[in-house]
Amino acid sequence: MKAWLILPLILATTILPAMAMSGSVVKQLMKLDPATRLEQRCDVEAMERIRSDPSRFSPDKVLAYAFAEPVIGTDSIRTSGAAFRSGGKWFHLSFNCKTSPDHLKVLSFQYAIGSAIPESEWQQHYLVP
Repeated sequence: MKAWLILPLILATTILPAMAMSGSVVKQLMKLDPATRLEQRCDVEAMERIRSDPSRFSPDKVLAYAFAEPVIGTDSIRTSGAAFRSGGKWFHLSFNCKTSPDHLKVLSFQYAIGSAIPESEWQQHYLVP
């Protein structure tokens, strides 16, 4: 998926004190096709939510499709097979994300953090260290 290509830029510009998207991030997101924009926006939301969770994770990457293909609607993604990386380790993740029609504003988001993923499984699920 192309989603990982723009993620570093989005991360660098969205991790601001107010967690608000800057105009440059919006412009970058608008350059993406709608499906990729939806995935990117929901992945960033997952990282922001996990980062502010009392569990004290510091995610730097989310893959919505690591263990199963997400169910993608017009303005939503539901996945029980996602993963996120924090502190050099990978963890299971599931989330439901609903956005505005332009995929810029997250309207609702629920998530659950799962167990750590053994390093022996990383390669087969495209989870890079």
